Amino acid sequence: MKTIKAFAKFLDQPRLVRNFSRTLPPLLIAGSGAVVLNDTYKAPKDKRKGVFIRDGLTMFGAVTSSLYAPKITSKIFRTAPDMVKMKELEAYNSELISNFLVRNNVSAKTEKLLKKIKSRVLSVNEVKKLSDNLQTKMGRELFNNLIPEPENITSKEIFSEIGRLSVFGLIPVLGGIVGGILGDKLTDKEYKERIPNKIKEGAYQYLANIFLCNVGAGIALGILEKLNIKSKAARALGMVSGIVLTGVVGGSAIANLIGEKVINKCFKNTDTKERKPEALDICLHTDDIATVAVMSGLKWIEPALPALYSISGYRAGSGYRG
Repeated sequence: MKTIKAFAKFLDQPRLVRNFSRTLPPLLIAGSGAVVLNDTYKAPKDKRKGVFIRDGLTMFGAVTSSLYAPKITSKIFRTAPDMVKMKELEAYNSELISNFLVRNNVSAKTEKLLKKIKSRVLSVNEVKKLSDNLQTKMGRELFNNLIPEPENITSKEIFSEIGRLSVFGLIPVLGGIVGGILGDKLTDKEYKERIPNKIKEGAYQYLANIFLCNVGAGIALGILEKLNIKSKAARALGMVSGIVLTGVVGGSAIANLIGEKVINKCFKNTDTKERKPEALDICLHTDDIATVAVMSGLKWIEPALPALYSISGYRAGSGYRG
């Protein structure tokens, strides 16, 4: 097994994914709290209380909704959560390995690695060694059961996944807007004047940075499927190209058009300032690369999505317009 493939397998170990999933929420909460405290500290002394309340509620809405988004989308789309309990995972691995060892003779080093993976995470080098030592048909089957391979799903399945991920991304944006409106209401008598910009920024974040990028990835995959291209690398590159064309290039224009023609008129808002893509917006397309990875079956990426989408939620809730 090549080192790159071994590293990908290392990341996709169910126990490591589970550990990451459990570690992310406290890290996200701590990080978001640090951002709010930093903004409060930088504000003038007479405005710090208001900044703390406003930014704190905006961040609370974005982060809380992003952490609950996986459970909400699972209920909406009636999908079972992928994460299993550690005891169940250990029992599953133990049964697989015990049955394999009864029927197959392996070296002492291989048996040691198999015993370790029952209850612990293997290093990249150990994953590579275990793969290299399990080259029989039954050995490959065991290895891929212990660390499942990413699946090449069809375009039909991908659009179902796009729907789930799009709802996933919408929830933090809505949560951020609600938190932002509440924060403004408690600190600014003229808070209603700021609502249109929150909704316009929310539309920008969702359309340009989340939804249209997902659609672009799905369309690209559909084209590749029609051309009978099954290479995972080619599919990933194609989906990234679809993201660039629909989200990065077209999403900004569409979001600004909706803001000007629909949202401004609904709220009688006279602010026609166009929202232009910025450095952070380009960085936010990291979540689209993560989306491609999720669509490609890489399990370790999905636990990171709440952190990535919460940034869009916070910017929407703050009504950021550049």
